[in-house]
Amino acid sequence: MRRLTTAIAVATLGALAVNIAMADAKPGVKLKRIGRFHSPTYVTSAPGVPGVVVVERGGRIRLVQGRKRRTFTNISGSVSTGGERGLLSVAFAPDYPTSRLLYVYFTDRSGDLEIAELRADADGRHASSTTLRPIVVVPHPNQSNHNGGQLQFGPDGLLYAGTGDGGGAGDQPDNAQNPNSRLGKLLQIDPASDAVRIYSIGLRNPFRFSFDLVTDPGQPRIAIGDVGQDRFDEIDYLPLAAAAGANFGWNDFEGFAPYPGAHPPTPSGTVKPIKVYSLARAKCALIGGYVVRDSRLRSLFHRYVYGDFCTGKIRSLIPRPGGARKDRGTGLRVRDLSSFGETADGKLFATSLDGPVYRFVRRR
Repeated sequence: MRRLTTAIAVATLGALAVNIAMADAKPGVKLKRIGRFHSPTYVTSAPGVPGVVVVERGGRIRLVQGRKRRTFTNISGSVSTGGERGLLSVAFAPDYPTSRLLYVYFTDRSGDLEIAELRADADGRHASSTTLRPIVVVPHPNQSNHNGGQLQFGPDGLLYAGTGDGGGAGDQPDNAQNPNSRLGKLLQIDPASDAVRIYSIGLRNPFRFSFDLVTDPGQPRIAIGDVGQDRFDEIDYLPLAAAAGANFGWNDFEGFAPYPGAHPPTPSGTVKPIKVYSLARAKCALIGGYVVRDSRLRSLFHRYVYGDFCTGKIRSLIPRPGGARKDRGTGLRVRDLSSFGETADGKLFATSLDGPVYRFVRRR
């Protein structure tokens, strides 16, 4: 993601920016800080384990239970952190209370994208780095950006991962449109067999995606925040079943616009975004979020929440296949917004690379 590389490098050198968490302009929702961490990149929860799990870019995962913190695991010896690299997300198996299996997405010491399995101890609150078992390694040695980074279990019990196109400008190697490359793709992984298949193609840097299980429970949908080149980022939203074999258009399209220099002929049948996000006015990288399930957040309930890394501004919209509706600002802002996160019971969080992690709560 443009400018994210610079921001991470600055943070790495120890120059910390001041975080801003502004109250919702419309009374109803605010941000409550749950603590400070070392360059947090993601938040989730472990099924059957109280508290929240915070991922730190350097390779450590923290378990937060009230005011208590403990190191859940530390794989820093396996992780590279230059540029946009690092430990980017974690996903716990749906049967975690019995299997004790979890999965991490990170850039390894060679700069390649790696998805690996860890096995937690019997109490489910700690996993030794010695249990790390690689499942997928996608070569990505030449550029430090466009790593993707999201892991998420789908409603089918399979694991999904979004990979970047390999970095640089314009995807010159044409990875995203190459059906033989795992770069610029949505991957589907069966953890039981380690089988991996390319589920969708034509993505540039799907840093964050999520599954919408509330808008139409009978037809689960996937929402992808894909970071564009210079002019437009986009939000893609469609039934998960329809995403199988789908082409999201990069590098023939950037948003709705044909991308200069793309290989002719322009492919037909590409998925059109429901929202094109202009990069004018200091905006630089769309951070995809979640369709809100927490009914206590009334002004955001059943709306898709997303933001921008550079401005920190958080927005929401009503997602619909074919076009988003009622896109509006929330009045909330988190500087250096690195991710949104969601716990199993629907609580919504936001992380800042500067350190704070916030929970969205009802304003009283």
